[in-house]
Amino acid sequence: MSARNVLGTALEPCCHDPLTGFYRDGYCRVGPDDLGVHAICAEVTAEFLAFSAGRGNDLATPRPEFGFAGLAPGDRWCLCAARWQEALEGGCAPRVRLLATHEAALEVVALADLKRHALDLS
Repeated sequence: MSARNVLGTALEPCCHDPLTGFYRDGYCRVGPDDLGVHAICAEVTAEFLAFSAGRGNDLATPRPEFGFAGLAPGDRWCLCAARWQEALEGGCAPRVRLLATHEAALEVVALADLKRHALDLS
């Protein structure tokens, strides 16, 4: 069975540059070994990156030892659903691409909240 997005259709890729996803395949796929539920395809902002760093997860600083160049505002990245929810409650949730957000996000985040932050709803 293929992965589904929060709208119930086939999961689309989030980003290949930088290469994102728990499995580093460009998709926000979720599996049994992804305890953080990296399900939400978000377009990060400077405000969100600062928020995340303040919570102990610095996504902006390059970590070459892990092959991670660091994120910049405008990059798309698969975020942990709980961190996105935290950012929502903190007033700095980044916009999301619903078609690339795995349905597992709905166990943590309300679809209505995701839709309010959607990049791909017309």
